[in-house]
Parts: sequence; structure tokens; C-alpha cells
Amino acid sequence: MTLAIDREAVLDGRDRRARAVEPRRSWASARPFEPRVTPHNTPHLVRRWSDVAAGYRLRVLLLDAVVATAIAGALLPGLYGVTPRTVGLVLATALGFCVLVLVFKGYDLRHLGDGPTEFQALLRAAGGSVVLLMAISYTVRTDVPRTLVFVGVPLITVLAFLTRYALRKVLHRARVEGDCMKRTVVVGDPASVARVVDDLVREPYHGYQVAGICLPSIDDDAGDVDVPVVGAIADVPQVVADRAIEVVVVVAGHLGGEALRRLSWALDRAGAQLVIAPDLREVTSPRVTVRPAAGLSLLEVEVGATRGRVVGKAVLDRTLGALLLLVASLPLAIAAAAVRLTSPGPAFYRQTRVGVDGVPFTLWKLRSMYVDADERRARLADQDEGAGVLFKMRRDPRVTSVGRFLRRYSIDELPQLFNVVRGDMSLVGPRPPLREEVDRYEDAVHRRLRVRPGLTGLWQVSGRSDLSWDESVRLDLRYVDNWSLAMDLMILWKTARAVVTGSGAY
Repeated sequence: MTLAIDREAVLDGRDRRARAVEPRRSWASARPFEPRVTPHNTPHLVRRWSDVAAGYRLRVLLLDAVVATAIAGALLPGLYGVTPRTVGLVLATALGFCVLVLVFKGYDLRHLGDGPTEFQALLRAAGGSVVLLMAISYTVRTDVPRTLVFVGVPLITVLAFLTRYALRKVLHRARVEGDCMKRTVVVGDPASVARVVDDLVREPYHGYQVAGICLPSIDDDAGDVDVPVVGAIADVPQVVADRAIEVVVVVAGHLGGEALRRLSWALDRAGAQLVIAPDLREVTSPRVTVRPAAGLSLLEVEVGATRGRVVGKAVLDRTLGALLLLVASLPLAIAAAAVRLTSPGPAFYRQTRVGVDGVPFTLWKLRSMYVDADERRARLADQDEGAGVLFKMRRDPRVTSVGRFLRRYSIDELPQLFNVVRGDMSLVGPRPPLREEVDRYEDAVHRRLRVRPGLTGLWQVSGRSDLSWDESVRLDLRYVDNWSLAMDLMILWKTARAVVTGSGAY
């Protein structure tokens, strides 16, 4: 046992043997850093996330309680009358819903304001509410009104979604301006650190404000990283204390297992979080599971969607697609008549596209171009603005005046709901490509064909036609690798907002 401990200590020393700014201190000691006052750890004019997190959680909790109380207060008096018992039921409903959200980690500060986890917690709380009501009905032998189950619970869930979404948008706007951020230091070699810093800086709404980087040695060249080098790996605990750091991001592979363990001990005393950035690109949390085995933390990455998720997506596509097609029937008829009356040719346009696993299908759209558009495309090749395999023009002369309006608000895409109901497409997925586009795909881009193409997708709600081809591919591959029903619902919500504003469409 003594030899094993000594060997671990030696390995820990190797991880931190390079030249550092500060004298070396043991990360396992009671004092892994020297407490001192610096300009960076004195009170800040700009609020940090740690300054506002508790208040943000309280606002979320109060809004959930208000929403549940309001819906229960609107429904229960009509079912049971206005009595003290009804008041108690209203309060019990609000308390029960908030407790279920708490149980499913809907108030966890690690997830509030960022990522899908808090919205997934609301869905689980809704399901738990239904199960709880059924259990109460069976146990107490009392009738639970169907209105409460089929109207009350969905209304509470939807309104809680909307209030959280509104709060999140306010938080994201503040973070874009540099407020409510988590002061972060990134640890690793220059190349890996540059990649992580670039990703965190590109999307500030996640809340990571990179205040500095720590390289293996202070003699290492940081390259083009536009963030100051604040120390070496050995200096991390002192850097945390001196600069009021809240999160330490360690790029995987640059600290041994025992060194990471000891660093976690030091950061526990310094009051900072330890985050490991694995060398996995575009892999989100639903696909990653930590499995303890033989004293190891094994990181399991889900390589394919579970059957339950596939069936759930198919049910969502067919049911919601049929409902949307029914609702859209009148606008479709009016738009088809406008197309037919304003330009020669049929109202609808059919085109062969490539579907899941390369299987071709016939896609339907409202015709937004003149009938000879395909023939005229060759003559416009030198004006292509797509910067990739897609052909794009902001002022495409092939588009009719009515077609331009239809495209701006995506009305021309509505006939694809028929493809969704048939099973050729999904409501959410990558854009359905042409065969000539697929023939020009680079190797990795073929991954887009692993799922059914979608009526909308991640790239459509992230800029639509304003995005470059490379960025569109990156977003599509992220979706294919990480899709979930919660992600689909969020994309559908954002699609509705993008369509109303006409953002990025031409």
C-alpha cells in the first residue's frame, strides 16, 4: 500500500514538474494555495454567476409556483366549488408540482439557464404528476377529474416552459454583454486550450467567461489564443484563489488520474468547479453516461438512438404532422390559388430528394419559382452565393413575386407535411438533399443521411440561409448525433419564432 501511494505521488509530481510562477504546494494539503487579496478577487462591478445564481433559482421556483397556483386556481373551484378544501387543494397542487420538479433536478444550478435538462425536468414532473394523481385516485378511492389530468397538467407544464424560456432569454442577453458569467480558466496544452477557448468564446450564452489559461509550463508559447496565460498547471489552485475563478476546465489527457483527483481536493478548498473537456466533438450529455467499474469512471458514449426514442419520434411526427396538415389546409389552398393565378404552371412542385440511408423519395412544395427554374440554374452558376454544395442567391431571378413571400414565411414548405405523414420525412431533421448534392458530399457529410430529413432542423433555427455550408453541416451532424424528443420540441418552438420574423429566409 505504501509503495502504491508513493508511486501515485511521483506521477502527480510529473504532471506538475514544469516551471511555474508560484512555489509548488501540495494539492492534497490543508493549504494548497496562499490566500491573498488581488485586484481580481475583490468585489466586481460586473456580476458573476455565483452572485446571481441563488436569486435566479428563486425566481424560477416562484414562477413555477405561481403558474401551478394560477392554473389550479382557475380549474379546481369550478370542479369542487369555492371552499377552504379547494384552497388547500390549490396550494397542494402548486407544492406537489414544485416538489416533483425539484426531484427531477429542475432547480439544479448546474443546469439552470443552459442546456435542455431543466426543460426535461418539467416534462418528467408532468409525467410524475399524472402518475401521482392516478395513484391518489386508486389509493384514496376518489375520482380525480379528467380536466385536471388532461388540461391542468399540460397547461401548467406549457406555461412553466414559457416562463423559463423568457427568463433564459433575459439571462442569455446579459451574458452576451458580459454579465452573469462564470469566471473560467482553461488548463492544457496550447493547441487543445485554443480549441476549447474558441468554442467557449463563440457561444457566450453558456456562461463561461475565460479569464485565463494555464499551460504545462509558463515557458510554453500560447500561440494565437487571445486570452492571457495566468500560470502553469502547478499554479491552478493559486490562480483560482487570486482571480476569483469559479470553473476550472481541464482538457482531457493533460493531467493523470491521480493528479486530477488531487486537483479536485484543492479546488474543493478554493471553492471552484472542476470540469473535464473530453476529446469528443459535438457529443452532448444525453449520449454520455459515466459507469463506475473496478474503481474506474468509464465514459460510455451512446452510438445509436434507442428504440424507445425512435418510436417516440415516429409517433410525434405522424400525430403532430397530421394535425398541422389539417390546420394548414386552408392556408395551403389559398397559397396554391395565388401561385396558380400569378404565374403559368402548376401550383405544386415535385422533386426527387435523398432520404434516410440514401433512399430517394418525392418531395412536395408549393411552386415558388418559374417553371423553367431548373434550366436557368446553369446560367446562374457564377452568381452562386452558397459557398458549398448548396446553390443560393439572395435575389434569385427565378423566384416569382408570390414565391418570394411564400419563402420568407416558409409557406412553400407546408406541403412537406404530407411527406411527414407518409414517413418520408420527419418534422425535425437535416435538410433533404438533392442527389447531385449528395454526390459532392465529403466523407463525414454522409452522416446526415442517417436520420430522416426534416421539415425544419437545427441549422434552420440558427440562421437559415444566412449560414455557410460548413456551419450548416456542423449543425446537422450535431443534430444527427444528439437528437432527442426534447430537442425536437425546442427546435419546433424556435422554428415558429423564426418563421414569424422571416429571419434568414430568401
